[in-house]
Formats: sequence, structure tokens, C-alpha cells
Amino acid sequence: MPGTLYICATPIGNLEDITLRALRILKEVDVIVAEDSRRTQKLLSRYGIHTPLAPSLYQGVEEERTEGVLALLREGKSVALVSDAGTPLIADPGFPLVRACVEEGIPVVPIPGPSAVLAALVASGLPPQPFLFAGYPPRALGPRRKWLAEFSALPVTLVFFESPERLLKTLSILAELDPERPVVVARELTKLHEEFVRGSARTVHAELARRERILGEVVVLVGPPAEERRARSRSAGEAELLAQYEVLLSQGLSPKEARKVLAQRLGLPARAIYRMLLRTLKPENGV
Repeated sequence: MPGTLYICATPIGNLEDITLRALRILKEVDVIVAEDSRRTQKLLSRYGIHTPLAPSLYQGVEEERTEGVLALLREGKSVALVSDAGTPLIADPGFPLVRACVEEGIPVVPIPGPSAVLAALVASGLPPQPFLFAGYPPRALGPRRKWLAEFSALPVTLVFFESPERLLKTLSILAELDPERPVVVARELTKLHEEFVRGSARTVHAELARRERILGEVVVLVGPPAEERRARSRSAGEAELLAQYEVLLSQGLSPKEARKVLAQRLGLPARAIYRMLLRTLKPENGV
């Protein structure tokens, strides 16, 4: 029987952010395959783990070194795959290995844990779903501008990684595309100097441009386009209107009387209330 490949999430900064299951797996497997064995050794030393480390599987050599890891798995060895930080494969090496294991029928088991993408998303204040993680933008300016324009046009919260050195130019492009677009820059997540810079594309760019230097790991989040934001706001408003309408009906008012009360409360014509309820209620319920 072949061994098992464990996709093991590790901390993105704070070494306390590792699961009990991940620690157990890292101790029990026959070998650990790391993106950079030097960085992983710091984590292993912190928790007294002495499992052997295979040659690093970093970007650029992962294709050629995948066969060596497969050979271990075919022999029945259990292997834990870890990246420098967070969940392997997410903008990190490892996909060729996982794909090869799946093709050969070698068991692949995820060991969930830290993710910079999710950590940034849930604390950003932007709509958490739907969202799209797009990895890293292109380095070259022209392709990066096109990439940002295409991805930011989608009706989702866009999440991507960016290097501190290219961050200001990327924010400048976002401000050109839509100055009032909601943007959040999450920096140094889970670390001592963790920071969230929130605002419009214009104000976030201006805030960071005033700084002498930007350091640390960066996640950029871009809120949905204006039309999507308006649609969600309208949907929320109509849901609240419907809730008030149903309360009035439950109190014994007729539909017409309930519409009149809502019109007075909101300062809107009764006909506008009627049209909004028509969009919200199911046809069989009537207004």
C-alpha cells in the first residue's frame, strides 16, 4: 500500500497558530517536505519535532523533485507537505505533487489551519462571499494593469497577495480604475505589527504613500464594483421593508393600511412602497 500525503497548514506568523492535529501529524510522518527547510526547522524546533526533512520543494524545482517524493510515497512512507507559512498550494508550491498523487491513487489528506487569505477576508469588513482569491498580480506594469482591471470588474470581493515594493503602484492603478472603490490592505497578519488599512482606493493609496517604507507580508482586498454594492444595499433595504410589512400585517392591519404606515415612516409615496413589495414578495402572497 502507498503512503499518505498530508497537506499540512502551518502558522502565517504567530507560531502559536498551529493545530493540535498538525503537530501530531508532523511528529508521526516519516518525512516532512518543506518549501524552505530552514524556515520550517524553526517551527519544528519550537515544538520539539525531530522528523527528518526532505530536500526543499521550492518554486522552480518542484517539478523535478516531485518524483523523489512520489518514490517515498510508493514505498509506503507517510509525507507531510508544508509551505513557509499558511496552507500549501495557495500561492505556494505543491500542486504538481498533489496532482501526481491523485493521478496515482495515493491518498491526499488536508490538515486545515492558518490561511492569510481567510484571515484577511474575515477581518476586512468587506463582503465575505462571494470572494475570489487571485494569487499574485503580474510583475510587469502593463499586464498588471490589465489583470487588475479584469479581476476587479467581477461582482465579488477580490483578494490577492502583493509585494511591499509593488504595493503603491498597484494601489495607484486601483485608484485610477475606481477612486471610491472599497479597498483594504492587511499587513503582517498575526504578527506583532499586524495592521489593516481600510478606505477607498484613493484614501488607502494616499495613506500608504505618506509612509517612508512599507514592510511585511501584504494581502490586498478590493470590494465589489459599485453596481454590485448598490444591488446588495437595495436587497438589504427591501428585506427590512418586508420584515416591517409582515409585522404590521400580524398586528391586524390590511395590506393597504400596512403600505400606508410604511409610506409615512419612510417618507415615500405609497406607490413606491407597493412596487418595492412587489419585487420582494412571492406572487402568491400578494401585496
